[in-house]
Amino acid sequence: MNIWALKKDIPLKVLLLELKQRHNIFNLNLNTAEKNFQAIEIFLPDNPSLSAYVYTFGQNPNSYGIDLRYPITTHNIVGENENLSLDQALDIIAIHLFY
Repeated sequence: MNIWALKKDIPLKVLLLELKQRHNIFNLNLNTAEKNFQAIEIFLPDNPSLSAYVYTFGQNPNSYGIDLRYPITTHNIVGENENLSLDQALDIIAIHLFY
């Protein structure tokens, strides 16, 4: 995947490049990802029902919001991870998806 070719804002591309360098294996839900220039949905190939919806809209400059999605939708965490730095966002995604 050519991250720079995605029609996304720069902070999301930076986050994806860091994820690729650190973890290498992840997919994007292009049905969700392409709808908003300032949002992406990340999941692992073997578990698409566990995902992280990352967005920059409504956040401070160069900050991220993350909604954590689980196979049981009542367990989703929405709107509680706001205005995160790049490092904070990467840590939350790593814990949610990779560990």
